[in-house]
Amino acid sequence: MTKHSRIIEYIKSLEVGARISVRSIAESMGVSEGTAYRAIKSAEADGLVSSIPRIGTVRLNTEEEKDIKSLTFAEALNMVEGNLLAGREGLHKYLNNFIIGAMTPDVAERYLENNDLLIVGNREEMFNLALDKNCAVLITGGFDCSDEIKSKANAKKLPVMNCSYDTFTVATLINNAINSRMVKKDIVLVEDILVKDPYVLNVSDTVGDWRRLVRETSHTRYPVVDDDGRLVGIVTAKDVASQEDECRIDTLMTTNPITVGPKASVAYTAHVMVWEGIEILPVLDDRRLLGIVSRQDVIKALHYRKNQPQVGRTMEETLLDSMEIEETRDGIKVRGRIESFMLNSIGTGSWGALAALISLAAGAAIRKAKGYECFINTLTVYYSKPVQLGDLIEVAVRITELGRNSCNMEVTITEEGHTVMKAIMSASYIKR
Repeated sequence: MTKHSRIIEYIKSLEVGARISVRSIAESMGVSEGTAYRAIKSAEADGLVSSIPRIGTVRLNTEEEKDIKSLTFAEALNMVEGNLLAGREGLHKYLNNFIIGAMTPDVAERYLENNDLLIVGNREEMFNLALDKNCAVLITGGFDCSDEIKSKANAKKLPVMNCSYDTFTVATLINNAINSRMVKKDIVLVEDILVKDPYVLNVSDTVGDWRRLVRETSHTRYPVVDDDGRLVGIVTAKDVASQEDECRIDTLMTTNPITVGPKASVAYTAHVMVWEGIEILPVLDDRRLLGIVSRQDVIKALHYRKNQPQVGRTMEETLLDSMEIEETRDGIKVRGRIESFMLNSIGTGSWGALAALISLAAGAAIRKAKGYECFINTLTVYYSKPVQLGDLIEVAVRITELGRNSCNMEVTITEEGHTVMKAIMSASYIKR
């Protein structure tokens, strides 16, 4: 096990709420501070810890059953660039809901529940009420609180925090963060679908061992690992065709195969598999083989994702919400008005939003023609002019060449009969 992996395992073993530092990790694990720093940053990216300015790094709760939309009080504090006034030991707890304190205490009492976050200005009676109801407090406008409130927060292990933003801004920041997590919840990752502990061959195995494994499993493609379990290659039926049973696998395998990490999205993985024409991808963590994903696994996951009710809205889904799709003899037409979220910084239609519309319309055209999802391989825009807020635009996709595995298309965006953008593109299908 590498030094990095040992540090990650050590962090996982710590109690929720425990504080760690680069120096403490370096001393306890016998590694350099640089190695400790990189491992802590990796743990933070994986949601194991959270770094809070002026407070330090805290071990988080990472139970799998936790709803991904939840935020810890520590994360909420980071989002609003706030200060912790009291209740440090409760920072790792998950907030249940956030309540705006623009009401009288008797009304607020009906809304507050365990582990809610009360967002309120300089109102001492509301601070007391929140702590009595086992809720944390975020004081807006930069106000402080009394020593009595701080003592109460420390005793109950509930954070009392403040920040310089107004209540509306704080609520917006937290709400946006929750929505972002809800979108991420819909994104299927490789770690969600990988086949763990797959059948593998060792570098010292032979073609005879490969043939035996084929008879046992009915598979023909296997990762090849060394004695330490690290991936060194991939072997397929094509590699061993016409070879004697005594031939060693390491002389025939494909070395340096394409791999993905566990946090890669399934959509990205599908794109790689289609583009490279491969059927399985090894999944690695620090060169250690975690498992494999097959093309069939990826396609099933993409169809599952598509059929799920959405709790977060991606940019593409928001674009489609504002458009109408019409099938034509040659392809697809998408029609709608330029909305405010489609504008750029100078107030005209964003080139990126228009390009996204082209991509979405092309995908709809391919689904109509072939019944497959697709990945865009190339997109060349050779004409463009500005459009304004409220303009009614039409995106027309015409398939010019329809092949077995890919197709070519021409796309035109018009506004009241005038051409706004013209593009040519190619795409590959994601087949079952």
